[in-house]
Amino acid sequence: MKAMWNNQVIAESNDTIVVENNHYFPPDSVNQEFLSPSSKHTTCPWKGEASYYTIHVNEHSNPDAAWYYPHPKQAAENIKNYIAFWKGVQITA
Repeated sequence: MKAMWNNQVIAESNDTIVVENNHYFPPDSVNQEFLSPSSKHTTCPWKGEASYYTIHVNEHSNPDAAWYYPHPKQAAENIKNYIAFWKGVQITA
């Protein structure tokens, strides 16, 4: 699977975990040079608190377009620190 935004591959892995129709990419498959931490947080009742990244590519930014669970609840422990994308990020096989 690939995560692409603004014609740039942000992440690529054959080992994503699909949860609620979202592909969560292993942390080491994500090109961190395109991400910067965001102050945004949301809470999922069964996964816990999500933290967000803003994606930066070619002088363009996509705020809060990636998220992950640094300290998930036990039910979501398998996606700890895995990163998922939305807001126009294309996920393709």
